[in-house]
Amino acid sequence: MLRKMISVLVLTLFICSNMGLVFAEAMPDMAVLDKVIVVEKFFDGSEQSGPLVERISKLEKDIWGKENTGSLVSRVDKIYSYCRINFDNAPSFLIKMNAAEWSLTHMVTVQPVKVRIENLERVLLGNATAGPFDDRLNQLLKFAYANGKLVVHNVTVNKDNLLKIKLVTPLNTKVSRTGDVVVFQVADDIYVDGSLIIAKGAQGTGKVSKVEESKNFGRDAQLEISFDSVDAIDGSIIHTILGEKAKAENKSLATAAGASVAGMMILGPVGIVGGAFVHGKDVEIPAGAEVYVQIKEQVTLYGI
Repeated sequence: MLRKMISVLVLTLFICSNMGLVFAEAMPDMAVLDKVIVVEKFFDGSEQSGPLVERISKLEKDIWGKENTGSLVSRVDKIYSYCRINFDNAPSFLIKMNAAEWSLTHMVTVQPVKVRIENLERVLLGNATAGPFDDRLNQLLKFAYANGKLVVHNVTVNKDNLLKIKLVTPLNTKVSRTGDVVVFQVADDIYVDGSLIIAKGAQGTGKVSKVEESKNFGRDAQLEISFDSVDAIDGSIIHTILGEKAKAENKSLATAAGASVAGMMILGPVGIVGGAFVHGKDVEIPAGAEVYVQIKEQVTLYGI
């Protein structure tokens, strides 16, 4: 009997130990200062200055209206977890902020929390209010959801799901250079199994991976763009690509639009050739140009 109990205990410790390793791998440690900077940018739009302990106290007062107790590390972990980490019964501040903004305006923005909350308060109440961000967001959620209760679900998003995006960064072969960051936005809400996983307005990023200016003797300019990732409603990063499924959808979009305007709608004045390659005398891709991309790999995240 004693041996059996010891075996069960050893097995339990082994399982718990490995679960801890899996969790550690899934959520790599960040330095305390890095977490503080992430949260400061989230709320205020920029990294703040001054002694670290004062910056932590300011964040706590801004969020909850009071300072927390405990070690500096535990206080930062609480702030970061509350703002960024989702659980089944405890959605993060980030997903609640996105959910409130989306429900009330039908899209999300990438502005700092301070600006987003003030904008929503002005629309709903006529003016911005005062008080901790947590209380103000909960008040907004009451306008958006029954009893202010946000319900989140764990959702598995399959590889190759399509999403339409539009460029925020204008591009031009005369000025664009290899490695330049390309910013885009999601053009339409994306649902999986009835849950919203990517909201209209969500930001994505890519880069210019190849650019060649037009040359003499009729050699055309070339521009190649990669569309790398987009932000999910819960703050997760979803990797994206311009794969074969997206290319086929883009061709259908071009056909439906008509040859005269198809290029402008897809990726520039001449059109799309070979996926992400655009050819023309001088390639200019305006902000607002639309294109389909697809999800690169299966991912599990929270939807609303």
